[in-house]
Amino acid sequence: MKDHKLIFFFLLSFFSYGQEREEALIAQNNIFTVSYNEIYEQPNWVEYKVRKIAKKADRKGLNFYTVDSVWTSNNADYKNNIWDKGHLAPASAFTDSKTNLKATFSYLNCALQHNKLNRKEWKELEEQVRAWAKDYGDLGVRVELHFEKNHLILPTGAHVPSAFTKIITFPNGATRCYYFLNQDTYNKDWKEFEVQCS
Repeated sequence: MKDHKLIFFFLLSFFSYGQEREEALIAQNNIFTVSYNEIYEQPNWVEYKVRKIAKKADRKGLNFYTVDSVWTSNNADYKNNIWDKGHLAPASAFTDSKTNLKATFSYLNCALQHNKLNRKEWKELEEQVRAWAKDYGDLGVRVELHFEKNHLILPTGAHVPSAFTKIITFPNGATRCYYFLNQDTYNKDWKEFEVQCS
């Protein structure tokens, strides 16, 4: 089906591969919309929906892949360091088909995320969002990446986000927001990261 094909729409008028890198290249597939910063080699933000689904696929054998004509991070940025390949639109929210699941493994959907954040409170909030989707219906999610003036730049050239904001919109229009520094969260509860939505 057409909407199950991985199709990217590049909406910047003057972009072409090999020329000056873009700070806000917009791309979209059947899973997420992303604003990608080719200079930082990280997303600016990613938006997606979390639905109530039945699991039909698993991630075994799937690896992150680069996208033609977009300058992204790659495997070299994640070698021998504390940074995980952090899904922004989470793989576990799109296991209803192999095609949808594979779409989440694009480097356009990947951030340099501290391993103890990615595997603990961030993961727990993702689980909670899926539970809310089962109870309330489709949820809109936007993840914004923040880069402080003195943020870390890896020897490979990729820029490490300083923090992440996750904005969750419920079917009734209510929103909940969470702010995480990109560091070890020291076994805090994910609820402790909720902030007032601006």
